[in-house]
Amino acid sequence: MRSLCLAVIFTTSLSAAANAQSTQQLPPNAPQPQNPPSAPSATPSLGPCQLRNAGAAVAAAAAIRAFDVSGVPQTTPPSIKPASCPPYIPVINWYARFLNGPQVKRLTPKEKGWLAIRNLADPFNFVTIAGNSAIYIASDSHTPYGPGFPGFIDNIGISYTEDATGEFFGTFLIPSIAHQDPHYHRMPGATIPRRIIHTIVQIAWTKGDNGRNMVNYADLFGFAIDDEIADLYVPGEQTDLHATASRYAIGLATAPFDNMITEFLPDVARRIHVRIVLVQRIINQVATTESSTNP
Repeated sequence: MRSLCLAVIFTTSLSAAANAQSTQQLPPNAPQPQNPPSAPSATPSLGPCQLRNAGAAVAAAAAIRAFDVSGVPQTTPPSIKPASCPPYIPVINWYARFLNGPQVKRLTPKEKGWLAIRNLADPFNFVTIAGNSAIYIASDSHTPYGPGFPGFIDNIGISYTEDATGEFFGTFLIPSIAHQDPHYHRMPGATIPRRIIHTIVQIAWTKGDNGRNMVNYADLFGFAIDDEIADLYVPGEQTDLHATASRYAIGLATAPFDNMITEFLPDVARRIHVRIVLVQRIINQVATTESSTNP
């Protein structure tokens, strides 16, 4: 009878979970995805192994009940030896969230600060900086950082400091003061020429926290501040006005390339059906602005 009670409780719990799932509703102001996924259940879905164990429990309980009702004496009650099941993890298509364009909300200054920290601490960010440093030191052993491994470590430290400065001013401080949205907004439904123009225009013209267009103060002023601060600690840096202005102009001229990666890489990966970990990490990094709605 104990097995029968357990089976009844198990069946009742599944029915209650199914009813709770059917009555869940989205908030009225929630954004609607292009292909709405099924609503998440209150309890995780059962895998094949868990279903087999549940079926065996129900069958054993039914056998015990049948013996009790028929009056046939029972010498040895049916025993259940459940199989050891690995934890069941439902398949989630993390890749699909990068395909329908940004669905972002207004960020508070605290959330912009957390977004800057997450961008800086992202493991792929470290891989990128380390790779650039290795190429830079290996291609020229006479750099101001010095040759070999010590020069490689010094270059990583300086690059991380520059990156931290850029995140502080470009993602947190200036967007918080100017009420600017630090996300990059993709245009997946536009034509390719229109999207290319969009990646260039976004350097000077972006969206504010209220959703309206505004001047991109984070790029126009952030690049200048980063260059001036870098003059204080980057070895071998020319600090005169002409050199600083040249670096500022080069920074603005090359910034659209980063936007193009953010704009087009998810489409490229979708077309060729790439699922390897490295490319997925690239997509995660360049689409951070689309997926960090709740830092």
